[in-house]
Amino acid sequence: MPRSVNAVASRARRKKILKAAKGYFGARSKVYTVAKNAVDKAMLYSFRDRRSKKRAFRRLWIARINAAARIHGMSYSKFMFAIHSKNVDLNRKVLADLAMNHPDTFKAVVDSVR
Repeated sequence: MPRSVNAVASRARRKKILKAAKGYFGARSKVYTVAKNAVDKAMLYSFRDRRSKKRAFRRLWIARINAAARIHGMSYSKFMFAIHSKNVDLNRKVLADLAMNHPDTFKAVVDSVR
């Protein structure tokens, strides 16, 4: 009895990896074993960086809010304490956008919590 190998599934598995490695440099996009390692590493990076992106954006928003608050004579920590004390429901993303693109509105927010 001949040996049975599931060539259809094996080829599909290899094609899936090589398709994911499309655009990689050199053997990383051509050779299955090299491409498999490259794709595995890329998946790890993408998983990790989906989380680190959130941290990076939060740091950016805080820096922008701090800079804008200091223009109006308040530190970031005092401003955020005042925001929470007055129950103003604006998150850091919105506050940073106001600080960058609508400075008059941000000044109004600062004046309202002062």
